[in-house]
Amino acid sequence: MSTTLTVPAPPATRAPASGADGRAEAAVHDGPTTGRPDARTYLVRTLGCQMNVHDSEHMAGMLEQAGYVPADPASAAAEDADVIVINTCAVRENAADKLYGNLGRLAGRKRERPGMQIAVGGCLAQKDRSTIVDRAPWVDVVFGTHNLDVLPALLERARHNAAAQVEIAESLQVFPSTLPTRRESVYAGWVSISVGCNNTCTFCIVPHLRGKERDRRPGDVLAEVEALVAQGAVEVTLLGQNVNSYGVGFGDRTAFAQLLRAVGAVPGLERVRFTSPHPASFSDDVIAAMAETPTVMPQLHMPLQSGSDRVLRAMRRSYRADRFLGILDRVRAAIPHAAITTDVIVGFPGETEEDFARTLEVVEASRFASAFTFQYSPRPGTPAADLPDQLPKAVVQERYERLVALQERISLEENQAQVGRTVEVLVAEGEGRKDGASRRTTGRAEDSRLVHLSLPPEAAPDDAPRPGDLVRVTVTRAAPHHLVADSALAGGTFAVRRTRAGDAWAARQSGGDEHAHGGDACGTPAPAGPVVLGLPTLGRPLR
Repeated sequence: MSTTLTVPAPPATRAPASGADGRAEAAVHDGPTTGRPDARTYLVRTLGCQMNVHDSEHMAGMLEQAGYVPADPASAAAEDADVIVINTCAVRENAADKLYGNLGRLAGRKRERPGMQIAVGGCLAQKDRSTIVDRAPWVDVVFGTHNLDVLPALLERARHNAAAQVEIAESLQVFPSTLPTRRESVYAGWVSISVGCNNTCTFCIVPHLRGKERDRRPGDVLAEVEALVAQGAVEVTLLGQNVNSYGVGFGDRTAFAQLLRAVGAVPGLERVRFTSPHPASFSDDVIAAMAETPTVMPQLHMPLQSGSDRVLRAMRRSYRADRFLGILDRVRAAIPHAAITTDVIVGFPGETEEDFARTLEVVEASRFASAFTFQYSPRPGTPAADLPDQLPKAVVQERYERLVALQERISLEENQAQVGRTVEVLVAEGEGRKDGASRRTTGRAEDSRLVHLSLPPEAAPDDAPRPGDLVRVTVTRAAPHHLVADSALAGGTFAVRRTRAGDAWAARQSGGDEHAHGGDACGTPAPAGPVVLGLPTLGRPLR
């Protein structure tokens, strides 16, 4: 079932002045503007998690299949496009502030550009629905997490009717992975194995907004991975709200371990990652698959949330601290160099100083490579929002600062232990903000640590590794959030392995592949249309 609402277009004078705070975290706009001279341009802004980033790739793919073209980088930076889509998050309290900050800024741009359209999708759109148009009446389209496929049609309907279109589905209409996809990267790609979540964590609004878990068939997942590799990708990340519960929907609790092994065996694929698992259902067969499949990287993101059993019970997290630490011990026994990361929430309602001390103890014992740390924020519609004993902001802030200081120390110590190790780095695009000034290039090691590496002084520009190439270097210095590998400066380890992924990146830069023009999955050579699993190709934009 879906809800559709048509809202009359308001007069332009109702839009506020631009300049409100809040900026989006990512944008899909990396290709040049191509196609028909009169083609409408688009820009997709992404707020939130990896799932949202991948959903934005689907939105971009659908728009390109409908004939839109990506705004060129300069226009994207200036937010100068015919259509701007904001893909929202609702997990944290400041999600709405970010959205309306972006919308306030875009109001002025829309006044300056007749015919411009603004669409809002994602989790906050699923939650707030027509409230978005009430608060920001210059928005043209609102759509939710269950009906990504309607975006082009709603934009056209809003233009035709000169009225805002709000359409929210109550359940998944089309599995997102069957939709056209414009990949942000040619060398690495996200692959969804499931959507939704069956857990009932009291702090989390995701199950309410994304629905119950639905798993893709293994053959569909493998087909998408094989298509990505054929187009140049050397790394894939399997996505799900709870990846290790994969298979429950079709009655096979060992399915995720089997899928890891099968994906890892795809010819040409060099790196497999996954996110995020849940400690309650993380089993030894998954650990064995990680250890025994060479292409599965020695990295694990395992959300802790709290080290207090009492708080975990209040959160409805169906594991306890001892079980969590036991998982880490078994992972490290099987994969000694595994880098383990986590999520921790500080200040959950009723958390005492004793509870928080237990969290610090578990974090110390876990030796995480890094941690995403959050101050608890009540989300309306979640059970935790109605719990008594909500903590004062000052108490939460003080505890948060202590946790961050502890993890910063541990991260530095763990990274310092990497000094002297030789690592293989997959060179990335846009990871190193200071690469130009430092004359370094940046990428990720096998364990996903960020590595800034120097090139040999005598290296010619044409010899530099490209995004997607692999480089062997020795770590020479460490900081809490990155490693530095300057071994090449002293004539030490530096070996570049050029890859199909690097070739695909170079082809995109020169405009020689379909990814830069239309709704293809990624890389080169590209097939005649987007990656579409289980459905026929619907067509391509006019050129």
